[in-house]
Amino acid sequence: MNTLHQTFSVRFTYDVYFSDRLFETSNLSFLNFLKKNHSEGFRKKLLFILDEGVTASHPELLNQIKAYFANLSIVDLIPDLIVIPGGEASKNDPALVEQLVDAIDRHGIDRHSYVVAVGGGSVLDLVGYVAAISHRGIRHIRIPTTVLSQNDSGIGVKNGVNYRGKKNFLGSFAPPIAVFNDSQFLTTLDDRDWRAGISEAIKVALIKDQAFFEWMETNAEKLAGRDLDAMQYLVHRCAELHLNHIASGDPFEMGSSRPLDFGHWSAHKLEQLTHFEIRHGEAVAIGIALDSLYSQRLGWLSEADTTRILNLERALGFSLFHPALDGDGVLNGLNEFREHLGGQLTIMLLTAIGTGREVHEMDLSLIREVIGILKEDEIQPA
Repeated sequence: MNTLHQTFSVRFTYDVYFSDRLFETSNLSFLNFLKKNHSEGFRKKLLFILDEGVTASHPELLNQIKAYFANLSIVDLIPDLIVIPGGEASKNDPALVEQLVDAIDRHGIDRHSYVVAVGGGSVLDLVGYVAAISHRGIRHIRIPTTVLSQNDSGIGVKNGVNYRGKKNFLGSFAPPIAVFNDSQFLTTLDDRDWRAGISEAIKVALIKDQAFFEWMETNAEKLAGRDLDAMQYLVHRCAELHLNHIASGDPFEMGSSRPLDFGHWSAHKLEQLTHFEIRHGEAVAIGIALDSLYSQRLGWLSEADTTRILNLERALGFSLFHPALDGDGVLNGLNEFREHLGGQLTIMLLTAIGTGREVHEMDLSLIREVIGILKEDEIQPA
């Protein structure tokens, strides 16, 4: 039997820039990126798609973008700046996918042009997915505007939309060509969105960086009090840990191991059960509490460390129980998580703060016990 065998690798490279007031004409970050990627004699197009929540909080933004690119000779800004609804609802609406694909077609956005998404994680997920399926892949630039998207989802390689009631059922692995984190966008977040993104920093610290967790304990009051300097450090460190993991592990998740999804199996199901009334980060905070307590009940995580984790979450203002945890609905999240992985169920638990350990099964009765503990608030803050 004759056999032809092929193997090849593709290198992906992108930078995450940290800036402030990105579209002030004196800020050269975006311009320098365009110059670096300019092809002589060829003018690339820029199509902007913006989260309407961001444009409402920053009413000058659309005019700033137009002014920023008005006199640049190396790119052509599509004057139709598209504003779409934000939040998880944007990922539940197939009509939005069609609307954005149509815009790409009408404006002649080719594979050498850029689709620029400005918004929270849901809008970035949606736009990244649209860019990935149009022309088999258009270069996309992300400008995250929330804590969660700046430190986690917006800097990674995943895009997607919800389908058939399942989170990120349709999606792609398509790294951005660049990410611009503008701290000014964080200043207008409401308290829930400011807080929600911190849960992803707690998550990555718990599985990878004890010192970072201890820094959050020390700075919990500042973070809860909306200290921007503290938040900028948190975003930068969390992003750094996230990017290091992507580079050193399994970036396109060909296997079943997903350590960065610690606390997420129940969080994804909670979002669905509450019809996305709770933020992703709020659900993750509950998931972290659940899996930390579960780790303690296995005898892996000390009571002292468990208490520290729950105390930090409470100090930051998180609620660690939601009525949707009652009943067995959330337990269905285990099988859905396994299906999403596409193989063996793999759940990250803790043996210590900063150290994770994977398991391939979970005891449903023990999960119910832990939910009962969270409901009754048996572990009190110190």
